[in-house]
Amino acid sequence: MSGHAADFVSRATARARLPLDYSVASLRIVDRVVDGLRRTTDDPSAVSQALKGLGAYAGEVFVRRFGARWVDFDEETYRLFQQPVGVRSTDGRAWNPLGKVVNRFELGAAESVHELSSLFPGRVRTSPLMGCAGGRVR
Repeated sequence: MSGHAADFVSRATARARLPLDYSVASLRIVDRVVDGLRRTTDDPSAVSQALKGLGAYAGEVFVRRFGARWVDFDEETYRLFQQPVGVRSTDGRAWNPLGKVVNRFELGAAESVHELSSLFPGRVRTSPLMGCAGGRVR
């Protein structure tokens, strides 16, 4: 999936000049791109490749920023998430970035890839006091 994400980023940045830099902030762009796809069609199969690419990108952000790893889901997790792959966080939980992107497409702003990142273990939150003693909050 890391290779799929890299291919997607290469194509997306060449065509649309999207600033996909694997940062957590770039997940807002994923949400906006999915919103744009929703305006063009209501059929997820018509944009399935783009949704898969966006999901792979989101998962790769979790891998790079939070130490997650790509995993093939077992039967039970596949039934739950309806996706064959996802990421597993350092605490052992399974996460479904591909499904989250599909949910954003189907349900709109009620689902957010960027907001999912705020739930991820290992996320470092910063305060306006960054640089002061105690400015980093975990």
